[in-house]
Amino acid sequence: MGPFIGLILAAGLGKRMRSALPKVLHEVAGVPMVDHVFRTVRDAGAKKVLVLVGHGGERIEEHFRANVEIVWQKEQLGTGHAVMCAADALSGYDGAVVVVPGDVPLLQASSIRHLVEQHEKSGSAATMLTMVLSDPAAYGRVVRDGAGRVTGVVEFKDASDEIRTVREVNTGVFCFSTRLLFEALPHVTNDNQQGEYYLPDVIPVLISRGHAVSALTLSDPLEGMGVNSRVELASAERVMRDRKRWEVMDSGVTLVDPGSTFIDMDVRIGRDTVILPFTIIQGSTSIGESCSVGPYVNIRDAVVGDGCKIGPFSFIRPGTVLADSVKVGDFVEVKNAKIATGSKVPHLTYVGDAIIGSGVNVGAGTITCNYDGYKKHTTVIEDGAFIGANSNLVAPVTVGREAYVATGSTVTTDVPPGSLAIARARQENKEGWVAKLKATRAAREENR
Repeated sequence: MGPFIGLILAAGLGKRMRSALPKVLHEVAGVPMVDHVFRTVRDAGAKKVLVLVGHGGERIEEHFRANVEIVWQKEQLGTGHAVMCAADALSGYDGAVVVVPGDVPLLQASSIRHLVEQHEKSGSAATMLTMVLSDPAAYGRVVRDGAGRVTGVVEFKDASDEIRTVREVNTGVFCFSTRLLFEALPHVTNDNQQGEYYLPDVIPVLISRGHAVSALTLSDPLEGMGVNSRVELASAERVMRDRKRWEVMDSGVTLVDPGSTFIDMDVRIGRDTVILPFTIIQGSTSIGESCSVGPYVNIRDAVVGDGCKIGPFSFIRPGTVLADSVKVGDFVEVKNAKIATGSKVPHLTYVGDAIIGSGVNVGAGTITCNYDGYKKHTTVIEDGAFIGANSNLVAPVTVGREAYVATGSTVTTDVPPGSLAIARARQENKEGWVAKLKATRAAREENR
């Protein structure tokens, strides 16, 4: 397969999404749709990828942060006009260009490779990627002649009742000879109900000029699913999450109940780890081997070493790094903290903006008080320290190596290594106090 350039169309308004967010930035399994498409085109072997933007283009451009060449369509006059806006960016290039809508997140890199290979093998000016649907709905219909050759694509709104019975539809993905594409595009008109310049209308123009057009049909039509509404977004989400579930199970991870386990696409999990039900793992989280996670655990953008035990009902927030054999128990929240090998935070605890050494035990109900109302501060607990239950560690503060903090303490100054910190009021018992209280209440009742 020869080199090609990818052109992602991401300029559409996406009216049916009813969202202030550009449609292609809506996430599917934790990754924006346009990123799914970009990765697919890149992984298929594109030597360069252009992203064409229009509505909400500033947000898409900011999203890519100069890592991708952006092309602007200032007026949204249809997909044909959009591709014309890329003429300068493709000037002087005479190879293949693959045009992909930014709202087909389920498309696989292998399908694009097959499309380019078919394009090269057939010597066509254009090769379409099509799919056959039992209910083609509003997709553009692929029209063929009596010999089965593609003659064009008719958009649903412009199609006759007879053409609407066709079940082969356009995915919006094309491979073109770049030179022939830009020679034909000026001949495309906007004589249709939408008054737009449709990219598929370049097909009959190419044919009329004596060029061959071919088509490749997807074996799995789900790959060509376009996302234009929240309902379709949810459908794509289900498919993508199933792909991720099968991927991690095939790699040696046990999902006790796959249907109640939600794993984002960029998550990595080591073999022999067991994920219990109702667990959500998000962002760029990495989990090592032989861990136990769940049930009812939420982890986002964290690093978890080998042999860790997390849950139930714990929340591991961004910036957390758990070394090997760390235990985070039930109803524990950890945020932006580093916990070293073998330490335990068993239950009912908040650890935020902290550095915890190895072999530390953090008792139930402990809170690292990291926020003073203006800025966050760090708590340091050194190796081998023991934090008694129901303790408050008011940052910035350090508990030294092998030091102890007595149960119920509020620690506001550093604890030296090997010391015992007791920071609580001395207990005082007032004997007979309850009887006096009852007598006072009884007297009040009599005087009413």
